[in-house]
Amino acid sequence: MQGVLNGFAVIAVVIGVGYLIGRRGYLGDNGREVLTKLAFHVATPALLFTTLAQADLSVILSSRLLVTAISTCAVAGVFVAVGVVRRWGVGRTTIGALCSSYVNAGNLGIPIAVYVLGDASLVAPVLLFQQIVMTPVALTILDLSGQGEKSSLWRRVTTPVRNPVGIGSLSGVAVSASGLTVPGPVLDPLTLIGNMSVPAVLLAFGISLCGSTMPGRGPDRHLVLLSVALKSVGQPLAAWALAAGVFGLRGAPLLDVVVTSALPAAQNLFTYASRYRVGEVLAREAILLSTMFAVPVLVVVAALLG
Repeated sequence: MQGVLNGFAVIAVVIGVGYLIGRRGYLGDNGREVLTKLAFHVATPALLFTTLAQADLSVILSSRLLVTAISTCAVAGVFVAVGVVRRWGVGRTTIGALCSSYVNAGNLGIPIAVYVLGDASLVAPVLLFQQIVMTPVALTILDLSGQGEKSSLWRRVTTPVRNPVGIGSLSGVAVSASGLTVPGPVLDPLTLIGNMSVPAVLLAFGISLCGSTMPGRGPDRHLVLLSVALKSVGQPLAAWALAAGVFGLRGAPLLDVVVTSALPAAQNLFTYASRYRVGEVLAREAILLSTMFAVPVLVVVAALLG
C-alpha cells in the first residue's frame, strides 16, 4: 500500500504547488495557458518519444493488452452512447469518454507498478495502447470536430501525423520497431525536455483549481459523475470480468490488469481539453474526483486479489 499512497502524495503536492502559484499570481494571467502549451507541443511529445523508443513492443501480443483494450473500449463506448443520446456534442463526449477510460499510467501507474506489483514493465501494455491508439484517435476526432466541412481530404487523413502528441508517439514506435538505438546526444536532451511534461501538466491543473466550484455540482455534473463512475468502478470491473472469465487469468496477472484499470483518469487529459478549449471543467472535475476515489478502490482491489 505504500506505493499507492506515495504515488498519490507526489501528485497531490505538485498540484498543491500549482494551486498556490495560481493564488499568488506568480505566472501572471496566462501561466496556465503557457504551461499547457509547453506540455502539449514540446514536453509531452518528447516524453512519449523517449518512452516508446526504448519500449519492448512484444507486449502488444500479450493477453494483458487485449484485456486493457477491450475494457477501455467498453467503458468509453458506454459514455459515447450516452453522449449521443443526450446530445452532449462531439468535443465534450470525446473528453468525457477519455476521462472514463484513459488511466494515469505514467506518473502514477509506474510507481504503483513498482511498489505494488513489483515490476514497472507491467504498466507498459496500458501505456502503449493509450499512446499508440487512444491518444491519436481522440485528438484526431477533436481536431476534425473543430474544422467542419472546410477541411480538405488530405488534411483529414494526415491529422494524426500533424499532431505533436501523435508525432511523438508514432516516431517512438517506429524507432523501437526498427531496432535502432537513439544516440545519447539526441536522447539525453529529449529526455530532459520530456521530464517537464508531468510537472507542467500537474502545475497547470493546480492553477486551474483556483476559483473553481466544488466538483460535480456545475452544469456538466451529469457528464462528470458518469465518467467518474465508469472510471472508478466500471473499468476495473470490466477488466476483472474479461481477465478472469474470458482469458482465465489468475493470481498476479489478474491483479496486474485490474490494478492498472483502477488507476484514475490521467492529468494530461486536462491538457488536451485546454488545448482544444472544450470540456475543460468536465476534465478537471473528473480527474480530481477519480483520483480521490482511486485510493480506496486500489486498496480494495489489492486486498481482494493480492
